Amino acid sequence: MEQDEIIDVLPLEDDLDVSAEDLAALWDAKRRLEHPSLTARISDLVGRPVEGGLRRLPQRWNRAIETATETALLRGLEVSLKTMGHPQPKRSRDRLHKAVAVSTGAVGGAMGAAALPVELTVSTCLMLRSIADIARSEGHDISDLEVRLACLEVFALGSSSSSDDAGESGYWMVRGALSKYLSEAANHLARKGLGDRSAPALLRLITQISARFGVVVSEQAVARLVPVVGAVSGGTINYLFMDHFQDIARGHFVVKRLERKYGTAAVREAYHRLPA
Repeated sequence: MEQDEIIDVLPLEDDLDVSAEDLAALWDAKRRLEHPSLTARISDLVGRPVEGGLRRLPQRWNRAIETATETALLRGLEVSLKTMGHPQPKRSRDRLHKAVAVSTGAVGGAMGAAALPVELTVSTCLMLRSIADIARSEGHDISDLEVRLACLEVFALGSSSSSDDAGESGYWMVRGALSKYLSEAANHLARKGLGDRSAPALLRLITQISARFGVVVSEQAVARLVPVVGAVSGGTINYLFMDHFQDIARGHFVVKRLERKYGTAAVREAYHRLPA
C-alpha cells in the first residue's frame, strides 16, 4: 500500500501520531493477521470442509493429538531457548524454512498418520525457528526471553477456525487473553529456566496455546485421511502451515515493532481504524 493511499484512507488531521510509512506497514500486518484461516486454506486444498471430519476422529486420536501438541510446544520452546543463534537483525529465510517443511511433511505423509506425533515435534520446532527468524528480521532481539515467548504466542494467534466467535478470535483479544500467562511464564523461566517443565506457570501457558494450536493440528490429521490427497498432502499441508504461520509472525512482529516506537494504545487505535 502506497503512502498516499494511506493518507487518503486516514487523513493526517485524524490525529493519529503514526507516520504514513508505518501506517502502510501496519496495514500490511493487519491483512496478514486477518487473512483466511488455515482451516479455510486446507479446505480449499482437499476440496471439502475439514471441520466436519474432526467430529469423526476417534476419541483416542484427539487425546493423542492433544498430548503430542503440548509436548511439541514444550520441546519447541526448549530448542528456541538454546539454539536460536545470533540475535542481530538480518533478513529472514522464509523460503528455506518452507523447503525444509515440505521435505519433512513428505516423509511424514509417506509414513502415515502414526508418524504425526514425531513429525509434529519436528515441524513445530522448525516453524518456531522460522518465526524467530522473522522476529529478528523485524529488529527484535531474539536473545530476549519475552521475544522468544512472543514467538510461541504466534501459534495461538494463527490458530483460529471458522467456528470461533469473531470477538474471541480477534488478534488483540487473543493477545489480551494470553498476556497473564506469558508474564507468569516469563517470570518463571527468568528464575529457573526450563529445568522444571512441570511448573504451573509454564504449563498454564502451554495449555492455553495448545488449546488453539491443537485444533489446526487435528485438521492437518483429518486432511491427510482424505483419499488421494493423503498420498501427496504431507509436504503440501506443511507448506500451508509454514506459509500461514510465517504470515502471522510477520504481522505480529511488525505490530510489536511499532508498539515499541509509538506505544500500544496508539498502534491499537490505528490498527482498528485501518480497513481489513
